[in-house]
Amino acid sequence: MARFDTTHWSIVARARGDSRDARSALELLCRAYRPPVLAYIRGRGYTADVAEDLAQTFFARFLEAAWHAVADPDRGRFRAFLLTALKRFLINADAEAHAMKRGGGMRMNTLADDQASADWMIDSGSPERAFERGWALAVLDSAMRRLRGEAEQSGKVAMFDLLKEFLTERPDEADYARAAAALNLRRNTLAVAVHRLRHRLRELVREEIAQTTVGRAELEAELRDLRATLGNVME
Repeated sequence: MARFDTTHWSIVARARGDSRDARSALELLCRAYRPPVLAYIRGRGYTADVAEDLAQTFFARFLEAAWHAVADPDRGRFRAFLLTALKRFLINADAEAHAMKRGGGMRMNTLADDQASADWMIDSGSPERAFERGWALAVLDSAMRRLRGEAEQSGKVAMFDLLKEFLTERPDEADYARAAAALNLRRNTLAVAVHRLRHRLRELVREEIAQTTVGRAELEAELRDLRATLGNVME
């Protein structure tokens, strides 16, 4: 996900005035949260190719029909707003299925990884749970990308690439020994580096969530939901 200088809700509000920069940011925002949308649609029982068409069309209409113009940040979190818009879209899409055009005016790259992720997420239970898991993973992915960017700036990207798997899954002693040998570090030094990366990852996740909420109470509630969805990843 691209990094913005304001909250996601602020982007939505600014885009109401047809600001070119705000509209571009809004489109990037839509692209970033494509995985949970695709996961929800698949969770509703649509086949992979139909779900792909529906996801494309949903985001095209979201932008072209300016659905964001009716969004009110005082009424809830951005995640809830997007899911509500998606549910309404699918109701209408079922009614006009025979007339639907493929993808509208905006086309996103279709990746095999996207479909594989959606297949995995729909195993979570209900379509809503698939959406929540997809949303949480999109937030985590964005935070991880930012963390890697910081590693690049500090000249430590090689270390980050070797240790990133330790940030979302607890490594065992054999994993630590392998990484320590590869980096020519003592085991304790490596453990400190992993601890610092985990701490920074949690900070970045918090910043990402803060962009989608209004107020501290919403932020803390959203973080609790994310921890419940991701489990020990955020511990």
